[in-house]
Amino acid sequence: MFNLIFIIERTGGDHHDSDTFNRSSFPKYFVFGTSSSSYQYEGAYNEDGKGPSIWDTYTHEHPERIAGGTNGDVATDHYHRYKEDVALMKDIGVDAYKFSISWSRILPNGKLSGGVNRKGIQFYNDLINELLSKGLQPYVTLFHWDVPQYLDEEYGGFLSSDIVLDFQDYAGLCYKEFGDRVKHWVTLNEPYGHSINGYCFGTMAPGRCSKPTGNCSAGNSATEPYLTAHNQLLAHAAAVKVYKEKYQVNQKGIIGISLVCDWAVPFSETQADKDATQRAIDFMFGWFMEPLTYGTYPNIMQSVSGDRLPKFTKEESSMLKGSYDFIGLDYYTASYVVNYPFSEDVQPSYLTDCHCNKTKEKNGVPIGPKGGSVWLSVYPRGILDLLLYIKERYKNPTIYITENGIDEVDNSTLSLEEVLKDDQRIEYHGRHLSFALEAINEGVDLRGYFAWAY
Repeated sequence: MFNLIFIIERTGGDHHDSDTFNRSSFPKYFVFGTSSSSYQYEGAYNEDGKGPSIWDTYTHEHPERIAGGTNGDVATDHYHRYKEDVALMKDIGVDAYKFSISWSRILPNGKLSGGVNRKGIQFYNDLINELLSKGLQPYVTLFHWDVPQYLDEEYGGFLSSDIVLDFQDYAGLCYKEFGDRVKHWVTLNEPYGHSINGYCFGTMAPGRCSKPTGNCSAGNSATEPYLTAHNQLLAHAAAVKVYKEKYQVNQKGIIGISLVCDWAVPFSETQADKDATQRAIDFMFGWFMEPLTYGTYPNIMQSVSGDRLPKFTKEESSMLKGSYDFIGLDYYTASYVVNYPFSEDVQPSYLTDCHCNKTKEKNGVPIGPKGGSVWLSVYPRGILDLLLYIKERYKNPTIYITENGIDEVDNSTLSLEEVLKDDQRIEYHGRHLSFALEAINEGVDLRGYFAWAY
């Protein structure tokens, strides 16, 4: 694992020749951390009473859809090795660890009525206590895409509004069991990712889509992404309501949601491309941030998607507006955006509704260096542009960068010394931190930065 604080010292000021920065350049309250998700880290997928999640099922039934046919049965074995992991975090100098709770580890069938798995509760108690004993603060995510399999089979997971009450019950259990020590809660991580990859492209659990968007055995790419996003927003609002009404005063914590957004740059100076760029942002970030701030979906989404986009009742809209103490922002990359005209000949789907094409190149020149994934092109300035955009459009909310990082192509020929040198990742984090500091200096209420350890 890289040394985050060393990165700050080594790369300070790389985009301003005369400037330098280090940890003391950031406000005293600023939090440096690292971030993870339960399915990708814990392993122990069927141990100590844990129930299956849709990711357990998906990876076991469709290994051909996973790189190398791998799964999270063991992952990094965090369930058994968390003490070693916490020691590493302490060693690299971070202040906090953001992790997600596996819903089906503490509620094997997703419901309170199905019984609480005390061994699952004990694991998270042990992890939280270990973090605190080493001076690290736990930042806890309630949902990172791993719906309990039983709920998916019973009513389709987030395809059904039935999940709202089950999620509310699950959240309340977590507040009750861990809230005396957890002071930062994240309800959902990237609801966009769960809806798009799980229900539009079908490339992630539960693998639903329709042609021509993807090749799945079931699903509807024109309606299900909108429906699952809608129910995630309602579940978030319900979980926040319970926290604020029953726990926040005594536990003195704060609660928010983590949203992902790629920055978007117009391919040309034409008004059509500029408008398409705004649509690209609205269909990714505004989709969630507009309801959270103003209680309604972006106008362009309502106009284009019509009846396929669910509507909020007045009560739901009121419950959503302002339902956060902070916004978690996950940022990785940027794209150029090109307009393509509206046409009745285009088959409706979430993918085509934006009427915008994203590209990583302009006139043969990439927008930035490539990461290990085809979608990740390095564009550090985008984190500043995005933070300033949110400040102006969404009333300058308190923000934590809850994920930022770069992956790389697997290369087993590298020596341990070569791997640990890791110049690409050092530069990536250093440049993004430099722009994050600039955002703070320009009035953005940015409180922390969590590195995503690919």
